[in-house]
Amino acid sequence: MTTHDEDKPIKAFKAPREVEWRPLEAKPDDDDQQRRARNNQEELHNMLLGSLQMQHVVVLAGSGCSLSAGAPSMSDLWDAVVGKPATEEAKTAATTVNHDITTENIEALLSRIEASLQLNEEAALRQFLNDSKRIILQQCSDFLNEEKLAAHRRFLHRLSRRRARDQRLKIFTTNYDLCFERAASALGGIAIDGFSFTAPRRYDPRYFNYDLVRRPRSGEDASYLEGVFLLYKLHGSVSWARKSDGTLLEEMKPTPDEACLIYPAAGKYQQSFSQPHLESMAQYLSAVREPNTCVVVAGFGFNDDHLSEPLLAAVQSNPHLRLIIVDPYAEQQTTGENKYWQAFNSLACKGEDIWFVAADFEAFSEMVPDLKSLTPADTLMKAVQGVIKPS
Repeated sequence: MTTHDEDKPIKAFKAPREVEWRPLEAKPDDDDQQRRARNNQEELHNMLLGSLQMQHVVVLAGSGCSLSAGAPSMSDLWDAVVGKPATEEAKTAATTVNHDITTENIEALLSRIEASLQLNEEAALRQFLNDSKRIILQQCSDFLNEEKLAAHRRFLHRLSRRRARDQRLKIFTTNYDLCFERAASALGGIAIDGFSFTAPRRYDPRYFNYDLVRRPRSGEDASYLEGVFLLYKLHGSVSWARKSDGTLLEEMKPTPDEACLIYPAAGKYQQSFSQPHLESMAQYLSAVREPNTCVVVAGFGFNDDHLSEPLLAAVQSNPHLRLIIVDPYAEQQTTGENKYWQAFNSLACKGEDIWFVAADFEAFSEMVPDLKSLTPADTLMKAVQGVIKPS
Protein backbone atom coordinates (compact mmCIF):
# COMPACT_ATOMS: atom_id res chain seq x y z
CA MET A 1 0.00 0.00 0.00
CA THR A 2 1.40 3.40 -1.00
CA THR A 3 1.43 5.14 2.37
CA HIS A 4 4.01 6.94 4.48
CA ASP A 5 1.83 5.99 7.44
CA GLU A 6 -1.67 4.63 7.96
CA ASP A 7 -3.35 8.00 8.23
CA LYS A 8 -1.78 9.83 5.31
CA PRO A 9 -1.68 8.01 1.97
CA ILE A 10 0.73 9.42 -0.57
CA LYS A 11 -0.41 10.67 -3.94
CA ALA A 12 -0.56 7.87 -6.52
CA PHE A 13 -2.53 6.66 -9.52
CA LYS A 14 -3.63 3.38 -11.11
CA ALA A 15 -4.11 2.92 -14.85
CA PRO A 16 -6.46 0.49 -16.63
CA ARG A 17 -5.37 -3.19 -16.56
CA GLU A 18 -2.87 -2.44 -13.80
CA VAL A 19 -2.92 -3.89 -10.30
CA GLU A 20 -0.14 -1.89 -8.69
CA TRP A 21 -0.47 1.77 -7.79
CA ARG A 22 2.17 4.15 -9.09
CA PRO A 23 3.44 6.65 -6.52
CA LEU A 24 3.59 10.31 -7.51
CA GLU A 25 5.92 11.35 -4.70
CA ALA A 26 8.99 9.85 -3.08
CA LYS A 27 11.46 10.29 -0.26
CA PRO A 28 13.86 13.17 -1.00
CA ASP A 29 16.97 11.06 -0.32
CA ASP A 30 16.01 8.17 -2.63
CA ASP A 31 17.16 8.92 -6.19
CA ASP A 32 15.53 5.82 -7.67
CA GLN A 33 12.16 6.60 -6.10
CA GLN A 34 12.45 10.21 -7.25
CA ARG A 35 13.11 9.09 -10.83
CA ARG A 36 10.13 6.73 -10.85
CA ALA A 37 7.90 9.37 -9.30
CA ARG A 38 8.87 11.88 -12.01
CA ASN A 39 8.11 9.32 -14.72
CA ASN A 40 4.74 8.58 -13.13
CA GLN A 41 3.96 12.28 -12.88
CA GLU A 42 4.75 12.72 -16.57
CA GLU A 43 2.50 9.82 -17.58
CA LEU A 44 -0.38 11.10 -15.46
CA HIS A 45 0.10 14.60 -16.86
CA ASN A 46 -0.08 13.31 -20.44
CA MET A 47 -3.20 11.28 -19.65
CA LEU A 48 -4.92 14.29 -18.09
CA LEU A 49 -3.81 16.51 -20.97
CA GLY A 50 -5.43 14.21 -23.52
CA SER A 51 -8.51 13.68 -21.37
CA LEU A 52 -9.27 17.35 -20.85
CA GLN A 53 -9.06 18.00 -24.58
CA MET A 54 -11.82 15.50 -25.33
CA GLN A 55 -14.97 16.97 -26.84
CA HIS A 56 -17.03 16.64 -23.66
CA VAL A 57 -15.64 17.10 -20.15
CA VAL A 58 -17.95 16.40 -17.23
CA VAL A 59 -17.13 16.83 -13.55
CA LEU A 60 -19.02 15.19 -10.70
CA ALA A 61 -17.95 17.01 -7.53
CA GLY A 62 -18.83 15.67 -4.11
CA SER A 63 -18.37 16.95 -0.60
CA GLY A 64 -14.64 16.16 -0.68
CA CYS A 65 -14.11 19.14 -3.01
CA SER A 66 -15.62 21.58 -0.53
CA LEU A 67 -13.69 20.12 2.41
CA SER A 68 -10.55 21.76 1.04
CA ALA A 69 -12.28 25.13 1.49
CA GLY A 70 -13.32 24.37 5.07
CA ALA A 71 -16.87 23.16 4.40
CA PRO A 72 -18.53 20.77 6.83
CA SER A 73 -18.62 17.10 5.91
CA MET A 74 -21.86 15.13 5.82
CA SER A 75 -20.93 13.63 9.17
CA ASP A 76 -20.41 17.17 10.52
CA LEU A 77 -23.92 18.10 9.36
CA TRP A 78 -25.32 14.97 11.00
CA ASP A 79 -23.66 15.89 14.29
CA ALA A 80 -24.88 19.48 14.06
CA VAL A 81 -28.48 18.50 13.29
CA VAL A 82 -28.94 15.25 15.23
CA GLY A 83 -26.37 15.77 17.97
CA LYS A 84 -23.76 13.46 19.40
CA PRO A 85 -25.29 11.75 21.26
CA ALA A 86 -28.60 12.23 19.45
CA THR A 87 -31.04 14.66 21.04
CA GLU A 88 -34.49 13.48 22.15
CA GLU A 89 -36.07 15.58 19.38
CA ALA A 90 -33.89 13.83 16.79
CA LYS A 91 -34.66 10.39 18.19
CA THR A 92 -38.38 11.12 18.14
CA ALA A 93 -38.23 12.39 14.56
CA ALA A 94 -36.23 9.37 13.41
CA THR A 95 -38.65 6.97 15.12
CA THR A 96 -41.64 8.74 13.58
CA VAL A 97 -40.31 8.25 10.05
CA ASN A 98 -38.81 4.81 10.75
CA HIS A 99 -35.18 5.86 10.26
CA ASP A 100 -32.48 3.93 12.15
CA ILE A 101 -30.71 6.60 14.20
CA THR A 102 -27.47 4.61 13.99
CA THR A 103 -27.47 5.12 10.21
CA GLU A 104 -25.81 8.53 10.16
CA ASN A 105 -27.07 9.78 6.81
CA ILE A 106 -28.50 13.28 7.16
CA GLU A 107 -29.94 13.35 3.65
CA ALA A 108 -31.74 10.03 4.11
CA LEU A 109 -33.25 11.17 7.42
CA LEU A 110 -34.49 14.52 6.12
CA SER A 111 -35.75 12.88 2.93
CA ARG A 112 -37.92 10.55 5.00
CA ILE A 113 -39.17 13.45 7.09
CA GLU A 114 -40.20 15.50 4.05
CA ALA A 115 -41.93 12.48 2.54
CA SER A 116 -43.80 11.86 5.80
CA LEU A 117 -44.93 15.47 5.98
CA GLN A 118 -46.32 15.18 2.45
CA LEU A 119 -48.71 12.54 3.78
CA ASN A 120 -49.37 13.77 7.30
CA GLU A 121 -48.53 17.21 8.70
CA GLU A 122 -47.10 17.00 12.23
CA ALA A 123 -46.06 20.16 14.06
CA ALA A 124 -43.14 18.57 15.93
CA LEU A 125 -41.78 16.93 12.79
CA ARG A 126 -42.16 20.16 10.81
CA GLN A 127 -40.31 22.07 13.52
CA PHE A 128 -37.44 19.57 13.53
CA LEU A 129 -37.18 19.82 9.73
CA ASN A 130 -37.11 23.63 9.78
CA ASP A 131 -34.53 23.66 12.58
CA SER A 132 -32.43 21.18 10.59
CA LYS A 133 -32.58 23.31 7.46
CA ARG A 134 -31.64 26.41 9.44
CA ILE A 135 -28.56 24.65 10.80
CA ILE A 136 -27.55 23.32 7.37
CA LEU A 137 -27.97 26.73 5.74
CA GLN A 138 -25.75 28.28 8.39
CA GLN A 139 -23.13 25.52 8.35
CA CYS A 140 -22.86 25.55 4.56
CA SER A 141 -22.72 29.35 4.28
CA ASP A 142 -20.62 30.63 7.17
CA PHE A 143 -17.40 28.82 6.25
CA LEU A 144 -17.04 30.55 2.86
CA ASN A 145 -13.80 32.50 2.63
CA GLU A 146 -12.35 33.43 -0.76
CA GLU A 147 -8.82 32.87 0.58
CA LYS A 148 -9.71 29.17 0.96
CA LEU A 149 -11.03 28.81 -2.58
CA ALA A 150 -7.61 28.60 -4.25
CA ALA A 151 -8.17 25.01 -5.36
CA HIS A 152 -11.58 25.80 -6.87
CA ARG A 153 -10.18 28.87 -8.66
CA ARG A 154 -7.22 26.94 -10.04
CA PHE A 155 -9.44 24.05 -11.14
CA LEU A 156 -11.92 26.31 -12.96
CA HIS A 157 -9.19 28.52 -14.42
CA ARG A 158 -7.41 25.63 -16.09
CA LEU A 159 -10.47 23.74 -17.27
CA SER A 160 -12.12 26.86 -18.66
CA ARG A 161 -9.25 27.22 -21.14
CA ARG A 162 -10.58 24.43 -23.32
CA ARG A 163 -10.87 24.99 -27.06
CA ALA A 164 -13.82 27.11 -28.14
CA ARG A 165 -15.01 24.44 -30.59
CA ASP A 166 -15.40 21.90 -27.76
CA GLN A 167 -18.50 21.65 -25.62
CA ARG A 168 -18.68 23.75 -22.48
CA LEU A 169 -17.40 22.22 -19.27
CA LYS A 170 -20.25 20.70 -17.23
CA ILE A 171 -19.96 20.55 -13.46
CA PHE A 172 -22.47 18.50 -11.48
CA THR A 173 -22.15 18.89 -7.73
CA THR A 174 -23.96 17.43 -4.76
CA ASN A 175 -22.78 20.27 -2.53
CA TYR A 176 -25.15 22.89 -1.13
CA ASP A 177 -22.45 25.55 -0.77
CA LEU A 178 -21.39 28.30 -3.18
CA CYS A 179 -17.71 27.35 -3.64
CA PHE A 180 -17.83 27.04 -7.42
CA GLU A 181 -19.95 30.18 -7.82
CA ARG A 182 -17.63 32.29 -5.65
CA ALA A 183 -14.51 30.90 -7.34
CA ALA A 184 -15.93 31.68 -10.78
CA SER A 185 -16.82 35.19 -9.68
CA ALA A 186 -13.28 35.78 -8.39
CA LEU A 187 -11.91 34.70 -11.78
CA GLY A 188 -14.36 36.79 -13.78
CA GLY A 189 -15.95 33.59 -15.08
CA ILE A 190 -19.62 32.85 -15.59
CA ALA A 191 -21.58 29.86 -14.33
CA ILE A 192 -24.72 29.10 -16.30
CA ASP A 193 -26.78 27.54 -13.52
CA GLY A 194 -30.34 27.55 -14.86
CA PHE A 195 -31.23 30.96 -13.43
CA SER A 196 -32.07 34.09 -15.38
CA PHE A 197 -29.45 36.77 -16.01
CA THR A 198 -31.59 39.54 -14.50
CA ALA A 199 -32.77 40.16 -10.95
CA PRO A 200 -34.62 38.61 -9.34
CA ARG A 201 -32.92 35.52 -10.74
CA ARG A 202 -35.58 32.92 -11.53
CA TYR A 203 -34.97 29.26 -12.33
CA ASP A 204 -35.90 28.06 -15.80
CA PRO A 205 -34.22 25.01 -17.42
CA ARG A 206 -34.13 26.73 -20.81
CA TYR A 207 -31.22 28.89 -19.57
CA PHE A 208 -28.99 25.82 -19.70
CA ASN A 209 -29.37 25.98 -23.50
CA TYR A 210 -28.04 29.54 -23.65
CA ASP A 211 -24.42 30.53 -24.21
CA LEU A 212 -22.41 33.75 -24.28
CA VAL A 213 -20.45 35.18 -27.18
CA ARG A 214 -18.21 38.20 -27.65
CA ARG A 215 -19.41 40.43 -30.49
CA PRO A 216 -16.67 42.87 -31.61
CA ARG A 217 -17.66 46.45 -32.44
CA SER A 218 -15.73 46.21 -35.70
CA GLY A 219 -18.37 43.91 -37.13
CA GLU A 220 -16.18 40.81 -37.12
CA ASP A 221 -17.71 37.43 -36.43
CA ALA A 222 -18.72 36.74 -32.85
CA SER A 223 -16.65 34.29 -30.79
CA TYR A 224 -17.48 32.26 -27.73
CA LEU A 225 -16.65 33.95 -24.44
CA GLU A 226 -13.98 32.28 -22.33
CA GLY A 227 -14.53 31.18 -18.75
CA VAL A 228 -18.14 30.02 -19.18
CA PHE A 229 -19.26 26.67 -17.78
CA LEU A 230 -22.49 24.88 -16.89
CA LEU A 231 -23.20 24.26 -13.20
CA TYR A 232 -25.82 21.76 -12.04
CA LYS A 233 -26.48 21.58 -8.29
CA LEU A 234 -27.97 18.13 -7.89
CA HIS A 235 -28.95 18.43 -4.23
CA GLY A 236 -30.01 22.06 -4.16
CA SER A 237 -28.26 25.13 -2.82
CA VAL A 238 -28.10 27.41 0.20
CA SER A 239 -29.09 30.25 -2.15
CA TRP A 240 -32.27 28.70 -3.55
CA ALA A 241 -35.70 29.73 -2.27
CA ARG A 242 -38.94 28.12 -3.41
CA LYS A 243 -41.85 30.54 -3.12
CA SER A 244 -45.44 29.65 -2.30
CA ASP A 245 -46.39 29.79 -5.99
CA GLY A 246 -43.68 27.26 -6.86
CA THR A 247 -41.27 29.80 -8.33
CA LEU A 248 -37.61 29.11 -7.57
CA LEU A 249 -35.53 32.24 -6.91
CA GLU A 250 -31.94 32.88 -5.97
CA GLU A 251 -31.69 34.51 -2.53
CA MET A 252 -28.65 34.80 -0.32
CA LYS A 253 -30.50 33.98 2.91
CA PRO A 254 -33.65 31.97 2.25
CA THR A 255 -35.82 31.06 5.21
CA PRO A 256 -35.93 27.39 6.31
CA ASP A 257 -39.50 27.15 4.98
CA GLU A 258 -38.37 28.32 1.53
CA ALA A 259 -34.93 26.66 1.43
CA CYS A 260 -34.64 24.32 -1.52
CA LEU A 261 -32.34 21.60 -0.22
CA ILE A 262 -33.04 18.38 -2.05
CA TYR A 263 -32.43 14.96 -0.54
CA PRO A 264 -32.74 12.57 -3.49
CA ALA A 265 -31.13 9.64 -1.65
CA ALA A 266 -34.68 8.30 -1.32
CA GLY A 267 -35.46 8.64 -5.01
CA LYS A 268 -39.01 7.30 -4.75
CA TYR A 269 -40.28 10.46 -3.11
CA GLN A 270 -42.09 13.15 -5.02
CA GLN A 271 -39.38 15.82 -4.85
CA SER A 272 -37.04 13.66 -6.92
CA PHE A 273 -39.38 14.13 -9.88
CA SER A 274 -39.87 17.89 -9.63
CA GLN A 275 -37.76 20.84 -10.77
CA PRO A 276 -34.93 21.62 -10.46
CA HIS A 277 -33.84 18.10 -9.54
CA LEU A 278 -35.58 16.55 -12.54
CA GLU A 279 -33.73 18.78 -15.02
CA SER A 280 -30.34 18.26 -13.34
CA MET A 281 -30.74 14.50 -13.33
CA ALA A 282 -31.84 14.48 -16.97
CA GLN A 283 -28.75 16.50 -17.93
CA TYR A 284 -26.52 14.20 -15.88
CA LEU A 285 -27.93 11.06 -17.48
CA SER A 286 -27.45 12.57 -20.93
CA ALA A 287 -23.93 13.89 -20.28
CA VAL A 288 -22.41 10.54 -19.28
CA ARG A 289 -23.76 8.92 -22.44
CA GLU A 290 -22.24 11.37 -24.91
CA PRO A 291 -19.47 10.02 -27.19
CA ASN A 292 -15.89 11.25 -26.71
CA THR A 293 -16.50 12.15 -23.07
CA CYS A 294 -14.21 12.41 -20.06
CA VAL A 295 -15.90 12.24 -16.66
CA VAL A 296 -13.88 13.42 -13.66
CA VAL A 297 -15.29 12.31 -10.30
CA ALA A 298 -13.71 14.22 -7.42
CA GLY A 299 -14.51 14.03 -3.72
CA PHE A 300 -17.52 11.77 -4.31
CA GLY A 301 -17.83 8.56 -2.30
CA PHE A 302 -20.36 6.71 -4.50
CA ASN A 303 -22.84 6.55 -1.63
CA ASP A 304 -25.72 7.94 -3.71
CA ASP A 305 -27.18 5.17 -5.83
CA HIS A 306 -29.12 7.57 -8.07
CA LEU A 307 -25.82 9.08 -9.27
CA SER A 308 -23.53 6.06 -9.04
CA GLU A 309 -25.75 3.61 -10.90
CA PRO A 310 -26.08 5.70 -14.12
CA LEU A 311 -22.33 6.27 -14.17
CA LEU A 312 -21.62 2.57 -13.80
CA ALA A 313 -24.10 1.81 -16.59
CA ALA A 314 -22.44 4.45 -18.79
CA VAL A 315 -18.99 2.91 -18.30
CA GLN A 316 -20.37 -0.47 -19.36
CA SER A 317 -22.30 0.82 -22.38
CA ASN A 318 -20.45 3.92 -23.65
CA PRO A 319 -17.31 2.78 -25.51
CA HIS A 320 -16.05 6.36 -25.84
CA LEU A 321 -16.13 7.25 -22.13
CA ARG A 322 -13.06 7.85 -19.98
CA LEU A 323 -13.60 7.92 -16.23
CA ILE A 324 -11.12 9.50 -13.81
CA ILE A 325 -11.89 8.94 -10.13
CA VAL A 326 -10.09 11.22 -7.65
CA ASP A 327 -10.07 10.53 -3.92
CA PRO A 328 -7.29 10.81 -1.31
CA TYR A 329 -8.13 7.28 -0.10
CA ALA A 330 -8.85 5.78 -3.53
CA GLU A 331 -6.53 2.82 -2.96
CA GLN A 332 -8.32 1.81 0.23
CA GLN A 333 -11.73 2.51 -1.30
CA THR A 334 -11.19 0.10 -4.20
CA THR A 335 -10.68 -2.74 -1.73
CA GLY A 336 -13.46 -1.64 0.63
CA GLU A 337 -17.10 -2.69 0.91
CA ASN A 338 -18.74 -0.10 -1.36
CA LYS A 339 -20.17 -1.99 -4.35
CA TYR A 340 -19.53 0.83 -6.82
CA TRP A 341 -15.87 1.22 -5.90
CA GLN A 342 -15.52 -2.54 -6.27
CA ALA A 343 -17.30 -2.53 -9.64
CA PHE A 344 -15.25 0.33 -11.09
CA ASN A 345 -12.02 -1.29 -9.90
CA SER A 346 -13.02 -4.62 -11.41
CA LEU A 347 -13.88 -3.00 -14.75
CA ALA A 348 -10.58 -1.09 -14.74
CA CYS A 349 -8.64 -4.31 -14.15
CA LYS A 350 -10.43 -5.82 -17.16
CA GLY A 351 -9.31 -2.95 -19.38
CA GLU A 352 -12.11 -0.39 -19.24
CA ASP A 353 -10.86 3.21 -19.54
CA ILE A 354 -11.01 3.95 -15.81
CA TRP A 355 -8.20 5.75 -13.97
CA PHE A 356 -7.86 6.18 -10.22
CA VAL A 357 -5.96 9.10 -8.71
CA ALA A 358 -5.20 9.04 -5.00
CA ALA A 359 -5.17 12.76 -4.16
CA ASP A 360 -7.41 15.31 -2.51
CA PHE A 361 -9.12 18.04 -4.51
CA GLU A 362 -6.47 20.64 -3.73
CA ALA A 363 -3.61 18.41 -4.89
CA PHE A 364 -5.55 17.31 -7.98
CA SER A 365 -6.25 20.91 -8.98
CA GLU A 366 -2.47 21.37 -9.20
CA MET A 367 -2.16 18.28 -11.40
CA VAL A 368 -4.68 19.58 -13.97
CA PRO A 369 -2.66 20.70 -17.02
CA ASP A 370 -2.76 24.34 -18.02
CA LEU A 371 -4.11 23.93 -21.54
CA LYS A 372 -3.42 27.52 -22.61
CA SER A 373 0.29 27.25 -21.80
CA LEU A 374 0.78 24.78 -24.68
CA THR A 375 2.31 26.17 -27.85
CA PRO A 376 0.86 24.99 -31.20
CA ALA A 377 3.93 22.76 -31.60
CA ASP A 378 3.34 21.19 -28.19
CA THR A 379 -0.30 20.58 -29.02
CA LEU A 380 0.63 18.90 -32.31
CA MET A 381 3.26 16.75 -30.61
CA LYS A 382 0.80 15.58 -27.95
CA ALA A 383 -1.70 14.70 -30.67
CA VAL A 384 0.94 12.72 -32.59
CA GLN A 385 1.98 10.90 -29.41
CA GLY A 386 -1.62 9.94 -28.84
CA VAL A 387 -1.85 8.37 -32.31
CA ILE A 388 1.62 6.82 -32.63
CA LYS A 389 2.25 4.69 -29.58
CA PRO A 390 5.50 2.77 -29.18
CA SER A 391 5.14 -0.93 -29.88
